[in-house]
Amino acid sequence: MSTKTKFNVQARDLRTDLDLSTEEVVHLLTLASRVKKSPGKFATVLAGRYLSLLFEKPSLRTRLTFELAIKQLGGDFILSVGPIGEREPLKDVARNLDRWTNGIVARTFLQHTVDELAKWSSVPVINALSDLYHPCQALADFQTLQEHFKKLKGLRLAFVGDGNNVATP
Repeated sequence: MSTKTKFNVQARDLRTDLDLSTEEVVHLLTLASRVKKSPGKFATVLAGRYLSLLFEKPSLRTRLTFELAIKQLGGDFILSVGPIGEREPLKDVARNLDRWTNGIVARTFLQHTVDELAKWSSVPVINALSDLYHPCQALADFQTLQEHFKKLKGLRLAFVGDGNNVATP
C-alpha cells in the first residue's frame, strides 16, 4: 500500500537497496539533509503514528537510531525483541501489526522474513538489516559520502572488508 506523507514522499516498502530508483535515492538524501539542518521543522511529521520495531538480531546503533528518529519526528513505537513468526505464522504477525501500527521496521536473520512481512502487510515494511540487505545503512553511507564529497555522481568506490549485506550487488 502506498500513502503520501506531509512532505510528498511515497511511503512504501524498503526491503532491499534495489527498491529505490536513482531519483528516489536523490530525493531521500535531499530530504535527509533538510531534516538534519532543520530538525524542528519535521518534529511532528509522525505525530499520532506508531511503528512496530521487530528485532530478531541484537542491535545497539540500529535500534537506538530508529527509536530516536521516530521520537524526534513526533511518533512512537512498540518494540518486540526475539524470533519473528516462531509462535505464529509471519502472515498473522504482518496482518496484526498492519492493523495496530503505521509501519514495520524489521531487523531479521533472513531476507525471507522481511519479504513475507511486506507481502502480508499493507503498511510500509522497512528492512533494518537481513542476511542479504541493509538498505538503511547503504542510504546512510550515501549521505555521508555526499556530505563529504558534495556530490555522488562520478565517485568511484571500493569496498574493503568482509562481503556482507551492505556490499550485496
